[in-house]
Amino acid sequence: MADSLIRLVNVSKEYNGSEAITDITLHIRKNEFLTMLGPSGCGKTTTLRIIGGFEHPTKGRILFDGGDITNVPPYKRKVNTVFQKYALFPHMNVYENIAFGLKIKKMDKSTIDRKVAHILDLVSLSGYEKRSVNSLSGGQQQRVAIARALVNEPEVLLLDEPLGALDLKLRKDMQIELKAMQQQLGITFVYVTHDQEEALTMSDTIVVMNEGRIQQIGTPEDIYNEPVNAFVAGFIGESNIIEGIMREDFVVDFAGATVRCVDKGFTRNEPVDVVIRPEDLKIVDASEGIFTGVVKLATFKGVHYEMIVNAHGRDWMIHSTRLRPVGMQVGLKVAPFDIHIMKKVAES
Repeated sequence: MADSLIRLVNVSKEYNGSEAITDITLHIRKNEFLTMLGPSGCGKTTTLRIIGGFEHPTKGRILFDGGDITNVPPYKRKVNTVFQKYALFPHMNVYENIAFGLKIKKMDKSTIDRKVAHILDLVSLSGYEKRSVNSLSGGQQQRVAIARALVNEPEVLLLDEPLGALDLKLRKDMQIELKAMQQQLGITFVYVTHDQEEALTMSDTIVVMNEGRIQQIGTPEDIYNEPVNAFVAGFIGESNIIEGIMREDFVVDFAGATVRCVDKGFTRNEPVDVVIRPEDLKIVDASEGIFTGVVKLATFKGVHYEMIVNAHGRDWMIHSTRLRPVGMQVGLKVAPFDIHIMKKVAES
């Protein structure tokens, strides 16, 4: 890719004979907000640490702007990192924490003052220069950590679950601020999280990982609407995942019904996973449904109701703005283009 800033080429990492990541190939573009998303232990932080130079790959290469940096130490890479625990210096005030890297570079005081003032304004902390970092809230400490990294003007900022210690409202606010910051600065952000909402909210590109391997790379819309396998479908948002049989192109059997879909390229009578998002499953009159069931549970979620309907021996999750009472018999219906067919993944 012509606009790639970072390239990981067939990168693997072993710890005590066990692979944490396996054969990772990834292109990260200039000015991109890329998020590595997956459950704990999937290899996303290991991948981030390899990009930052804190870990060395067992196999493979890391390229930066076309040059091989596989063996380049962290301090010589044009990369800065913000960790989940921030790692601020408790004996220094806000100004001193942010200015630390600039002083190491032996910049003159007037240049340091100007750069620190600019970055404090960017992270909405102007006037906090003399505050002790210990007197700051979690969100303010996080902004200081980001400011300390950004003031060095890296080409890439690596962020390892930096919002994990914040409360829900502050975390949501910081998601918006981080994305705005990245767009204003025009630098590459590589973000690690296990939080699907964070990834969907902020990212240009999402890399879904599981068990040390990349499962899917795409835009938030692609990842959510067109998951490539049952793991991605189940990890990103809520999904109803049902075993089915692809009878032929555009025809699938599941839950006792034969249904039209828009998928093709499967063998006749191939076992598949059928994925239907809760917002795509419609509750209709019992006489109009593909199959019928009974409302088992209904919960108000603010913008919609989440209902569990027991039909054909299983529970289905439905999101709807219209409430149906518990115990009501209903029909369930789904449009062909809202049925996503996944190939079965062979057990490793």
